[in-house]
Amino acid sequence: MTPAPEPDKDFPWWLLVAGGIAVWMIYAVVADDLYRQVLTTLSKGVWITIFVTLVGFLSASIIGLLLATASLSNSLILRQCARFYIEIVRGVPIIVLLLYVAFVFAPALVAAWNWVAETVGFDPIRTRDFTLLWRAILALTIGYSAFIAEVFRAGLQSIDKGQIEAAEALGLSRWQRFRLIIFPQAFRMILPPLGNDFIAMVKDSSLVSVLGVLDVTQLGKVTAAGNFRYFETYNVVALIYLLMTVTLSMALRRLEQRLRQKP
Repeated sequence: MTPAPEPDKDFPWWLLVAGGIAVWMIYAVVADDLYRQVLTTLSKGVWITIFVTLVGFLSASIIGLLLATASLSNSLILRQCARFYIEIVRGVPIIVLLLYVAFVFAPALVAAWNWVAETVGFDPIRTRDFTLLWRAILALTIGYSAFIAEVFRAGLQSIDKGQIEAAEALGLSRWQRFRLIIFPQAFRMILPPLGNDFIAMVKDSSLVSVLGVLDVTQLGKVTAAGNFRYFETYNVVALIYLLMTVTLSMALRRLEQRLRQKP
């Protein structure tokens, strides 16, 4: 029986088809005045989408790593607190989390800050000073940190305990074991699902449009409502997201292949 070829060795026919569609859509954008106007308008929201994704993902990764280490801690309290956070947050849809953080958690956070400010003599802030952009970033950070924590936990647990015991026998501290032995090996296991979460956040960043943040999706809705050309407008919106996600997907796959080739 002939073994099936490995997926990475298949010729990327899908990429040729997707590239052909992208070339056709890019030509339509270049050749049509309406498409060019829509692209010019939506390009202003690309930077908001990139900013929200990068800041949200970096913050979520830091919190996720802390949660993963807490869930593997010897302390029962840390383990239970980490599991509580992860299970509760993962059970709430991202769009519900966005609305909750924007209209419930953020005002409560401002009120708590003002209470502390009155006690220590700091200047109070207004709720509207906490912009919707940063509320959206906070919501995505909270939501994705729970998923990323599970990715880190699985990667850290994949390391053979014998290596950790050998590092202990050599006299390495806990931080040295993590930095030199555990994390470099776990990173290869973590990278594929972590990359998937990053691409998912690029797409989920479109949900910030429900708060009125002027990202690509929100500008697309405003543009379509103004010119009533929904077909052309949402073609450009889809093209922008596809270019970002497919490019990231190919770059991550290339990085995985390079890491796999290293000893």
